[in-house]
Amino acid sequence: MFKKIPKNLLLLTIIIAGLLIAGAVIFVNVQKCSGNKIKGKILSSQEAGKKVVDFINQKILQGQTTASLADAVEEDGLYKITINLQGGKIDTYATLDGKFLYPERIDMEQATAQNSEENPTTTKKSCEDIKKSDKPLMEVFVVSSCPYGLQAQRILAEIWKNISSLADNIKVRYIGSVSSDRITSMHGDEEAQENLKQICIREEQSNKYWDYVSCYIKKGDTDGCLKSVNIDTGKLDSCVSEPSKGLKYAKEDFDLQDKYKVTGSPALILNGETVSEFDFGGRTADALKTLLCCGFNNNPDTCSEELTTDSAATSFSEEYSSGSSESGNCE
Repeated sequence: MFKKIPKNLLLLTIIIAGLLIAGAVIFVNVQKCSGNKIKGKILSSQEAGKKVVDFINQKILQGQTTASLADAVEEDGLYKITINLQGGKIDTYATLDGKFLYPERIDMEQATAQNSEENPTTTKKSCEDIKKSDKPLMEVFVVSSCPYGLQAQRILAEIWKNISSLADNIKVRYIGSVSSDRITSMHGDEEAQENLKQICIREEQSNKYWDYVSCYIKKGDTDGCLKSVNIDTGKLDSCVSEPSKGLKYAKEDFDLQDKYKVTGSPALILNGETVSEFDFGGRTADALKTLLCCGFNNNPDTCSEELTTDSAATSFSEEYSSGSSESGNCE
């Protein structure tokens, strides 16, 4: 956290860090999603930087010395704010709406992975450990604005595109709840309404579901994708607006979410049991295909087909892979 800080300033920076930690909950997997939902106006990086500096000067330093803004850039869904302080520099992080301040970016996935390698506490599942069925079903729980949910849908769409017969063994479900006859989701109403649209397409226009998802994951252009895929918008509007249709379908997802104790997007359930794609190669089309095929009593011939082992891109992307191996969950 500390960079090029003079010795006589070390105590002060420790105090600042301590106060920041006391005033905020540190992000777990500090990346594009978190439990602290962005509800306010998205600030520019400079606006967020000024807000952070003003807060530190007014509430922490209180005239003892003065901090100034060195730089403010977006990094993994947060603003990285670099502060000048008497010749030294301190990095801290703020949410895009400037509401929450975090003292340090902590890569919990990397730290956990390193710790797991040094002190293994969980057993990696093999294909033999997976529950079998004549007609296996992989249920993948997501929310439509989560970068990692989009990553999972991108992988499933790749499987559907290359091995369409396996689509019958895959069902995307959605995380959320219903309050006062209205669907809710972890990232706000816009996401909730998109979830509901996708649920309705899945249930009532299922032959167009994967075409729609394959379009939506590129830019998040709901209206454009509804048009290009020739979704029956009258039928869709009826499903979304009538509780006996859309909300009924959504509640089925949410009941299963509770049954399986799903807390993050994405979450994989195969034949009624929680499974991990990371036991089979990570967030790649070939890994999820392999995992799904492990659920068959007798593998169909299509299971021998090899798919890409490139990690799928997160967030909205025109390309299947971004060239990075980024992965995580929205919780």
